Amino acid sequence: MRPIGDLKIFSGNANLPLAQEIARKLRVHVGKATVGRFADGEVNVQIHENVRGCDCYVVQSTCRPVNENLMELLVILDALRRASPGRITAVIPYYGYARADRKTEPRVPISAKLVANLITSAGANRIITLDLHAGQIQGFFDIPLDHLFATPVFLDYIKRQKISKGVVVSPDVGGVERARAFAKRLGVGLVIIDKRRPKPNEASIYNVIGDVKGKTAIILDDMIDTGGTLTKVANIVKAKGATHVYALCVHGVLSGNALELVEASALQELILTNTIPIPSHDKSKIKVLSVAPLLGEAIGRNHRGLSISELFV
Repeated sequence: MRPIGDLKIFSGNANLPLAQEIARKLRVHVGKATVGRFADGEVNVQIHENVRGCDCYVVQSTCRPVNENLMELLVILDALRRASPGRITAVIPYYGYARADRKTEPRVPISAKLVANLITSAGANRIITLDLHAGQIQGFFDIPLDHLFATPVFLDYIKRQKISKGVVVSPDVGGVERARAFAKRLGVGLVIIDKRRPKPNEASIYNVIGDVKGKTAIILDDMIDTGGTLTKVANIVKAKGATHVYALCVHGVLSGNALELVEASALQELILTNTIPIPSHDKSKIKVLSVAPLLGEAIGRNHRGLSISELFV
C-alpha cells in the first residue's frame, strides 16, 4: 500500500500499541499529541501538528479504566474538531457500555445510546468499531458507522489448526446468528447453549442443544468478562463428550479472576484479539491475535472511498 498523504492517526492511552500497529500498516506515523492529566486528574489534550483539512482517525477503545478512556476519546475529538480537519473518524475497537443497550427493567439507563450521543456531540463524523455486543447499537448513532467483525482473523487461525470434526458452540441464544455464520464459513455444525442469567455476571446453564460428542468444540462469543459463563460452557461441553474445547472471544475484558478460571477450566485454548490490551500473564491457555491489519485495511478503504463490506464477503 502506498503512503497516504493526508490521513492522520491519533491515539489516546487506552491501546497505543494497537494504534501504532495500525499506523505501520498504513505507512504513516501516530500523530503527535499530548494526552495527559492536569494536577487534579482532568484530561489534558493538545494536538502538536497541523490537521487542517486532513482525514483524522482517533484509535481509542473504551476499556478499563472505562470512564478515563471514554473521557480521553471525547476530549481528543473536541480538540481535533476545533482544529478544522476535513473529517474525524472515531475508531473504537472495543465499545464500552454496550451491554446497557435497552431497558430491561424500570428506571434504568440505556447507556450505550448515551455514549453514542456523547461521541457524536464531541465531534466524530464517523465511527469504525468491531463486534458490537448488540447489533442495534449501530442505530444509536446519527452518523455513519462501519461495523467490522473479527471473523476473518479467527477463521484464518482456526483453519491453520487443521481441526477435524469441529462444531461451533453459541454460548447463548443471543449469539446464535454470529455462531451460525461462523459455522457456515468453516463448514461445520452448530450447537446452542440454553442459558439463563439470574443476575449480572452470573449464569446458569440448563441444556446443550446439539451433539458435541467426539468433536472439537469451538465456542464463539463477542467478549469474555469475568469468565464465569465461558468456563461453565466449556466444562459442560467437555462433560458432554467433546474431545477438545477452544474459545474465540473478540474482546478480552478479563475482570476479576477470569484468567484463573480459564486456566482451571476444560478449555484447551482461549483465543482473544488485541482490541483491549491483555494484561501481562504467564497463562499458557491464552492466545492473542492482532486486528490491526483488519482495522488498517478498513481505515485505508474508508479514506479512499472504497467498500468496507467487501472485507467480509
